[in-house]
Amino acid sequence: MSTSHQPKKSLGQNFLHERVYIERIVQAVGPQPGERVVEIGPGQGAITLPLLRHHGALTVIEFDRDLIAPLTAMADGVGELTIVHRDVLQVDFTALAAGTPIKLCGNLPYNISSPILFHALDHAAAIRDMVFMLQKEVVDRMGAGPGTKVYGRLSVMLQAYCQVQPLFVVPPGAFRPAPKVDSAVVRLVPRDPAGVGIEDRARFAEVVRAAFGQRRKTLRNALAGVCGPAQFEAAGVAPDARAEQLEVAAFIRLANAPA
Repeated sequence: MSTSHQPKKSLGQNFLHERVYIERIVQAVGPQPGERVVEIGPGQGAITLPLLRHHGALTVIEFDRDLIAPLTAMADGVGELTIVHRDVLQVDFTALAAGTPIKLCGNLPYNISSPILFHALDHAAAIRDMVFMLQKEVVDRMGAGPGTKVYGRLSVMLQAYCQVQPLFVVPPGAFRPAPKVDSAVVRLVPRDPAGVGIEDRARFAEVVRAAFGQRRKTLRNALAGVCGPAQFEAAGVAPDARAEQLEVAAFIRLANAPA
């Protein structure tokens, strides 16, 4: 695609252009015959075109109307490109899947990457796997373990529902314009819903959000009004512990504990 389109800072646009990283991302997505692939934020088509050549059919979600016509022209004669012109946070992935789990991929806008990840979690049952490029700092948080400084709400929520597999780092020079930070590619594989063990998704989200809302407080204080002594005891969780000390399984037990 032509590079005449100027990246929009308001949309967090940084366009990937380095071929070696484009090829590695396409390999990581690895679409197989019969699988449905959905790309979030195709931008100037750096990943879109190779995926289309490889797979023959692709659905993309693009918010910037100025990119719709160039994307359509780029795909002409290459493959079947379906463009969904919407804010990705308003896209119903479950409806889009229509009974066939989809593979999600994309270079996520860094300014809304976490909301997109949480939105995808809401539709995890309709997703086969996800390969995303994000700010490396975010990928570090996604895969962090308890007891580390970057372990937090994002770590717990994602790891509860998915296997998180950081893949490789992408330097700033691989983009136009070059961001001020390193990027990284990560794979998320949704867990079998039957094995997740969370009885009430909303309750689990509430407990995790409250626990990390005041990181310096003990869980007894951070979860005041959310979890009582009986729930701590039933879950086998020490009330004087702090959120960053708890493993994902402990948060699940705490959320599942009867009042």
